[in-house]
Formats: sequence, structure tokens, C-alpha cells
Amino acid sequence: MESYEVTKVLNRPLSRELLARDVARLAYVAKDGTPRNIPIIFAWNGTEIVVCTPKNSPKLAGLRENPMVALTIDTEVHPPKILLIRGRAELDFVDGIPDEYLQTTSTYEMTPEQRVEWEAEIRSLYHDGMVRIVVTPTWAKLIDFETTLPSAVEELIRRRAERQSA
Repeated sequence: MESYEVTKVLNRPLSRELLARDVARLAYVAKDGTPRNIPIIFAWNGTEIVVCTPKNSPKLAGLRENPMVALTIDTEVHPPKILLIRGRAELDFVDGIPDEYLQTTSTYEMTPEQRVEWEAEIRSLYHDGMVRIVVTPTWAKLIDFETTLPSAVEELIRRRAERQSA
């Protein structure tokens, strides 16, 4: 998929709405070669998806070996609205707490006092820093079940139309 096509998908209003959510599912291949699919908080900066994780996270070994990932961001209603993204993960080891981590957790419901205590706890826990997993999308598909469908369903509809017109 060309980068302009990816941008076109990600700039659709529904895509932007989904990219404003705070939880995605990240799929990757673990170091032992088996697939993983985990819910994880993320931030969208307009060109990249950023996920923050501890420096001792098991997913890092798998991502070093195979940096290709897939993300799903969707709704919990029927029919679901689904944004599928594929890309390559780059690992950025940072000192301190990345701004994206604080941004993604800003939606947590807590009083200002609780937020101060929570941030102090986070800074204490991750005192040696975190890793920013930065994914630049190389492929994207938006499925809304109104204007776009899964590719297999699109193909079935096309085949049915061909049968009916024959």
C-alpha cells in the first residue's frame, strides 16, 4: 500500500475518531515464535502510533527479532467500527516517563490529588525509564459496515453480482 493511500484511510473522520481512543490491540510475534495480541494504551501523534512499556517487558525481545506488528482499534457496539493498521515497530529507550504515556493515561478518572499521587508512583516505578514503541503505519483499512466491508465480504458481494448478471 502506498503511503498516500495509508494517509487517506487514516485521515477519514471515523479513523480520526478511532485514533482518538485510548486502547488498541497490538499483535506481534513473541520471542518463542508464537503470536501475541494484547490490549494496550496508545497515543496517535498524527503520523505514528506510540505505545509505552517498561524496559523489562517481554514484548521487546519479540519486537527486536520481528518488528512487524498489527494494531486493531475498534468499538464495542454492533456493527463495530474497525481500524486495522500494520507497520514496523521501532524501539526508543528513554529516560523518565514519555509524554505519550502521560497523555494516554490522562483520561483515567481521578481527582487532581489522586493524579499527583499516581504520577509520583509511576515515576518511582519506572525510575530507570521506559521504551516508546513507535509504529509508522504502512497499511491501513477502515471497516464501518456501511461504506467499507471486510475484503472477503466485498469479494462475495462481487461474485454474487456476477452470478446474478450472468
